[in-house]
Amino acid sequence: MDSHEVMRDVLKKTSAKQIAAEMGLSLSLIYKWAEPPVDESGSGTGSPLDRVGQLIRISRDVRVAQWVCEQAGGFYIRNPKNLPTGQPLIPMTNDIVHEFADMLATIATSSADNVITQEEAEKIRARWEELKSVTEGFVTAAESGNFGATKELEKK
Repeated sequence: MDSHEVMRDVLKKTSAKQIAAEMGLSLSLIYKWAEPPVDESGSGTGSPLDRVGQLIRISRDVRVAQWVCEQAGGFYIRNPKNLPTGQPLIPMTNDIVHEFADMLATIATSSADNVITQEEAEKIRARWEELKSVTEGFVTAAESGNFGATKELEKK
């Protein structure tokens, strides 16, 4: 979905006048954000969504996306770079179980003294993010049909 389409949907639920007033911007600017770009060169009024996307692409720093997600009460989860194709289902499932076990081990080690330090909390967060990423890869592969019946099973 393009940024102007997102903004068009946002304006169906939230008043453009309210957005303009609370952001200290003109009403016409808010409406321009919901219009397609004038041309492919990027001229016209770029929306804040376009600018955030540009900032992420330029900086290659996912903390920008993470911050945006936190503003909405959520978390950023990176999509897998390469969807596993033709891989057996059981090893992929085992990867998720292994990541989950690693996360639980990190929690158990961190909480053994009944205190979790900032450093330990960061380790827990890192393991949790890795588990979410591995699981997202599995779910995306499943949604893409990568775990369909093998030819041997289809013959039966």
